[in-house]
Formats: sequence, structure tokens, C-alpha cells
Amino acid sequence: MDLKKQIDYWINTAEDDLGTSEYLLSGKRILQGLFFCHLTIEKAIKAHVTRCIKNIPPKSHNLANLLILTDLELSEDDKDFCAILMAYQLEGRYPEYYPKAPSLKKAEEYFKKTRTLFQWLKAKL
Repeated sequence: MDLKKQIDYWINTAEDDLGTSEYLLSGKRILQGLFFCHLTIEKAIKAHVTRCIKNIPPKSHNLANLLILTDLELSEDDKDFCAILMAYQLEGRYPEYYPKAPSLKKAEEYFKKTRTLFQWLKAKL
């Protein structure tokens, strides 16, 4: 397995997902935009999992479980934010669970936090 290629894949697709999130939120597609915020962070963490375990990351969407497989030390605020994002990853995969959309202003705040956390995760590679 080409480790660099795998890590690049996760980061490049995370960056694309961040752009998709911004696009969806600009069209007021709040839940869909937040789903892509979660996906952005999930993929960035999976880049770190790949780096740390030197293998393909597990097929999990749980950010806390993925973080355990890395050497990352997130702040408590960032850990809390990851827990918030978890609510929005479910909507796209489990139709019986449909979270209430936050206000557009709150969603834009979540997007900004996603972008900041993504940039931090990318810089740590």
C-alpha cells in the first residue's frame, strides 16, 4: 500500500467535501451541508489513522472512535464539536434518525469551525 497516496486521497476528498458543504449551506441546504462538514472531518481524521496505523482505516463514521487510533490531541472544544457533528452524519445514512436543522447562522458557525479544524488536521500531517 502506498501510504502517501492513501493520505493524499483522504485529505483531497475532505477538501472537496468542505467545498460541497459551503455550496450546500449557501443554498440553505442546512442538514446536507452539515453532513458534508462531518464527512470533511471524518476523512481528515482517516488520513491520520492511515498515517498512524500504516493501513487503510476502519469503515467507521464515529469520529471519537477514529480519533482513538491516532496520536492527535484535540482540545476539549474540538472534541465537543466532533460530538455535535456526529448528529449530522446520521441523517444521510439512517433515515429513521432525522435531526432538527439548526438556524442558518448556527450552521455557518459550524462550517467555520469545520474549516478551522480541517486546516489544523491537515497541518498536523
